[in-house]
Amino acid sequence: MDFERNFLVSILKFTKDGPVSEEVLAKDSRVVSGLASRMLFRLCAEGLVSFKAGIVEVGVFERLSLAVKAISLGVDSEQISKFLSWQEFESISAIVLERNGYKVENNVRFKGNGRRWEIDVVGFNKPIVLCIDCKHWGSAISQSSMKKIVSEQIDRTRAFFEAMPDIHRQFECYRWDKAKFVPAIVTLLPGVFKFYEDVPVVPVLQIQDFVHQIPAFVGSLKCFVKSFTHLV
Repeated sequence: MDFERNFLVSILKFTKDGPVSEEVLAKDSRVVSGLASRMLFRLCAEGLVSFKAGIVEVGVFERLSLAVKAISLGVDSEQISKFLSWQEFESISAIVLERNGYKVENNVRFKGNGRRWEIDVVGFNKPIVLCIDCKHWGSAISQSSMKKIVSEQIDRTRAFFEAMPDIHRQFECYRWDKAKFVPAIVTLLPGVFKFYEDVPVVPVLQIQDFVHQIPAFVGSLKCFVKSFTHLV
C-alpha cells in the first residue's frame, strides 16, 4: 500500500531531529488526517511510536524497526538509509552492549603502527573486547566491497590489540588477566554474508541475539588474544 509506505518514510524523515506533529506527517505523505491517526494508533499499539495529543515521538530502536518495516513493504533501502544517521547505529550498538553487561566506549581514537585509528564502538565484558564498525549502507554489498570492509575492521582491531601495552590503563580490560579482541560489523539489513573471514556481519535489529550468544562461539571467530597479567 503506497500510503502506508509513504507515511513510514515521512515518520523517519521528520523524527530524525525529534518529535513531529501528526499534521506535518499527513501533509508530507499526502495521507488524509483520519487515516494518519489510525495508522499512528496502530504503530503505537505495535510499540513503534509514541503518539499523544497529536505529537509523534520515536526512539532510536523504534526508528530502526520502522526502517526495516518500510523496506519490507517495498520502500527502496537506499532511500531509507538517508534518514538514518551513523549515531543511531552507534547508539543501538552501545545500548545493547550495556544492557548485556558491557562497559562501552564510543568513537575510540588511538595511535598505532605510525598512524591514527578510530573504532566506532568498543564493548568490554571479560574476557571479550568487541570492536564494532557500524555500516548503514542501503543496498546489496558485493563480495569485493565486503572483503575490504572486513579487512579494514580486522586491521583496526589488530591495531587496538597491539596498542594496548601503551594505552591499556584507559580501558576496562587492563584489570583482566586475558582479553579476546573480536572485530565485528553491524549493518542495517541482513545480507548474504553472516560471517566473512570469521568476522560476524550482524543486522542491527539482531544485535541483541548476537551479543547474548557471543560468549558461546567466540572461539570460532576471528580474534586477537592478549595477556595483561604482566601489565597490571
